[in-house]
Amino acid sequence: MQTLLSADQIEHLKATQAVLLLFGGPQCGVCQAIKPKLERLMVQKYPEIALVYIDCGESPDICAQHSVFSLPVVHFYIEGQLFLERGRSFSLLELGEEIERIYRLWTA
Repeated sequence: MQTLLSADQIEHLKATQAVLLLFGGPQCGVCQAIKPKLERLMVQKYPEIALVYIDCGESPDICAQHSVFSLPVVHFYIEGQLFLERGRSFSLLELGEEIERIYRLWTA
């Protein structure tokens, strides 16, 4: 999982490939709990999808640009288009199933 601090880096990734953004913070217990689980899921099932962590404590401007005002939030982009957005309380199992469905359509 990459931690990016530059809006330009994030925009480049979003525009050129499939990327899953996890917006979180060091004070968010849920964020810190799902971070390793989400990383394991992505490495095992979708190694082609870039996984990026954005610390909203360090980069509040990037979080505001993405309309992230509560944590945790997940955005899934493919070639610049937002396909999936989940926030606050969501099931990692359901998130994995939704990513799989979208990913299969993209690679078909």
